[in-house]
Amino acid sequence: MSTSPLIWADDLSVPIAWHAGQPISRRQYLADVRHLAARLPEAGAMLNLTGDRYRFLVGLGAALVRGQNSLLPPNHTPDMIERLRGLYPSIYVLTDLVDYESALLVLRHPDEHAALHGDATVPLIDDSADAVQVLTSGSTGAPVPHAKAWGFLRLGARAEAQRLAEVMGRPSLAGVTVVPTVPSQHMFGFESTVLLAMLGGAAVDTERPFYPADIAAALARAARPRMLVTTPFHLKSLLDSGVDLPAIDLTLCATAPLSPQLAARAEAALASPLMEIYGCTETGQVATRRTVKGAEWQVFDGVHISGNGEASVAQGGHVPLATTLADVLEVITPTSFRLLGRSNDLINVAGKRSSLSHLNYHLNAIEGVRDGAFWLPTDVPADGVVRLIAFVVAPDVPAQELSKRVIAAMRQRVDTAFVPRRVVPVAELPRVPGTAKLPAAAFSAWAEQVLAGTARR
Repeated sequence: MSTSPLIWADDLSVPIAWHAGQPISRRQYLADVRHLAARLPEAGAMLNLTGDRYRFLVGLGAALVRGQNSLLPPNHTPDMIERLRGLYPSIYVLTDLVDYESALLVLRHPDEHAALHGDATVPLIDDSADAVQVLTSGSTGAPVPHAKAWGFLRLGARAEAQRLAEVMGRPSLAGVTVVPTVPSQHMFGFESTVLLAMLGGAAVDTERPFYPADIAAALARAARPRMLVTTPFHLKSLLDSGVDLPAIDLTLCATAPLSPQLAARAEAALASPLMEIYGCTETGQVATRRTVKGAEWQVFDGVHISGNGEASVAQGGHVPLATTLADVLEVITPTSFRLLGRSNDLINVAGKRSSLSHLNYHLNAIEGVRDGAFWLPTDVPADGVVRLIAFVVAPDVPAQELSKRVIAAMRQRVDTAFVPRRVVPVAELPRVPGTAKLPAAAFSAWAEQVLAGTARR
């Protein structure tokens, strides 16, 4: 049986996290993990709902030490939790909220750090053990688990850390401070904040700033070299806010394609390179690109891409089995590709195909557009051709001018079939807090409500 250490431990005195400007050492982390592990149920699956990122790290470590799974569901609604209980009867909740109530067994994370003792042995974790279960919503709404073994999570974290360190011109991420706007419970946040702190040598800020002024303050407070981990939506809001931004050393972005225009703005405003990271639930993160340098993605060391289009497959490195990706790729070489769109967002208009993510990419590159998304109605009109509608957040552009601007710009960028027949100004889109995603079902229901309200007016 092969094993790997719980954390990067070349120097236990260096931080694994920063809280309110104060470092939390890796030695302290090990003490907190041992203390919490002793309080966990004898067996079970942990639903780690701690909001403080350091406490999430401690919960994950404690579960690993006790040989328990940590669950990462797509959301934490009562319906989802009830479904999880059907899959994992011994599920329990770890939280740092005083008033959290649930039908499940609830364990509160300690408020104080554990006492430091002489023993600072780093626990070894079985590489074949399922460390986390990442759950996606199936077509029926039932959560579908994807087990992630500790050994392969470790390989993936090391590959990502090596790639990011190279971009920063450093031998490793040791000494780098990570400031995230994404939650620990999401796969992007889990891999690029939690695992980079545990296994990549970085130290993560425990908070999750949301508003632009809070993000700027968190960046200014963080020790350099410092890295911002965020989404295109949060990044655009930050740049559009006009707040003074400190120079940083790297921006890492994911969850939706980023326009080269926005990437260039970010690099200029933050005086640092911007990297996008690509992955999916089935494989984890597998590739990066410097957005301003072109559309091609470069896979992590050891990973190879084969096939093409909707039948693109990743394997190697931290992806042990040949795994079909959830996106449409143009495979250039075994180690490089272009991303054409998600296989589940392909649309057909007047006999022509495109992807919603591709169209949204161009929509959000239009001057004055702060946020926007296309929607394809389900009702078929009399002529049999369903036409796209664009919902756009552009508070500084008058509605009539906005419609003309969007239609003219899209005519220059996409086939005429995908130019929206209607542009609807809205105050905001119904994005999921934290990840800023637009779940298809929720977005569709919201779009119908907005259009119904517009028709009544």
